[in-house]
Amino acid sequence: MGRLQNKIVFITGASSGIGKASAYAFAAEGADLILAARRIEKLNEIENELKKKFKVDVLTIQLDVRNKKDVKKAITSLSGKWRSIDILLNNAGLAKGMSKIYEGDTEHWDEMIDTNVKGLLYVSREIIPLMVERMQGHVINLGSIAGYEVYPNGNVYCASKFAVNGISKAMRLDLYDKNIRVTSIDPGMVETEFSEVRFSGDKEKAKKVYDGWTPLSGEDIADTILWCALRPAHINISEVIIMGTAQGSTTLLNRK
Repeated sequence: MGRLQNKIVFITGASSGIGKASAYAFAAEGADLILAARRIEKLNEIENELKKKFKVDVLTIQLDVRNKKDVKKAITSLSGKWRSIDILLNNAGLAKGMSKIYEGDTEHWDEMIDTNVKGLLYVSREIIPLMVERMQGHVINLGSIAGYEVYPNGNVYCASKFAVNGISKAMRLDLYDKNIRVTSIDPGMVETEFSEVRFSGDKEKAKKVYDGWTPLSGEDIADTILWCALRPAHINISEVIIMGTAQGSTTLLNRK
């Protein structure tokens, strides 16, 4: 029997990368899952695999966290056991472009702020009250080392992750007396679709980000998320900064 049997985990951005890896990690421990993302066909594939391999219940929701009305509708329409969410993993997030602030694409700015900050808030605003009602739960926010160190041409993306850092700290202050844990997971470079999205699908440019060294993987971060979730009830892992051994800072890499 898994250590998370009869627990329900809600994951945003669950169709790839850290979100997908986390779905497998939680399912391996027996958790039932609500998986949300924009790419429903990817979610359906993951759902089928998880059900077959781990015999867990999975509910998939096509959702763009930037859409406040859709977020509210998706979560308020949950019924039965699916309303008893034990763990919320706010994983949906992205970076778009790398430009000087005076040359930035404002469409990119909107997409990053709407997803990384507002999307996290919209989902949290609907799910946390369900946890407060039950006086139990765990919110895990996916931040970044970019929420601690600004790097050249990362301006608005870094600002969005500084916001996640601040929101996580604020959540802890608001929820410490509600028996609800809040964790911020803040990775360095992780090899997922992240750079490909940042560079608008340019696979060659994205590949160069990870050339010559061993970055973190989605599975590495999922292992860390799971470890935080499995701590005894009286322990809250507030913040985890996790970097590849060859990464010294946001910009310092030991490429061989």
